[in-house]
Amino acid sequence: QVRLVESGGGLVQAGDSLRLSCAASGVTFSTHTMAWFRQAPGKEREFVHAIKAGGGSTYYADSMKGRFTASKDRGKNTLYLQMNNLKPEDTAVYYCAAGTPITSALRSASMYPYWGQGTQVTVSS
Repeated sequence: QVRLVESGGGLVQAGDSLRLSCAASGVTFSTHTMAWFRQAPGKEREFVHAIKAGGGSTYYADSMKGRFTASKDRGKNTLYLQMNNLKPEDTAVYYCAAGTPITSALRSASMYPYWGQGTQVTVSS
């Protein structure tokens, strides 16, 4: 049984940092591509980051490069997302996802069958 549990969200001010965690069970970094998505109110789910199965290539949304950095702890089977210099437009529910998409499709939420419950990030101006 696959389970993804996000944590680390909260209410912060613009310019602050947060680190999100995604503890995974039933999937591993070797077998599944792990990704972060976010969804703001009234908007579609948006790709943030992915790391391909096998722990090789990583991918970021262009708008978040340089501010967001993902990392993993294989021993804990946990994915992290360090978010720096947060902006009000980063306010969203952040989700962890797992799946086996081909590289050209890994930015598409529909390619991931497994999702966590999400963690709310709110950035005030």
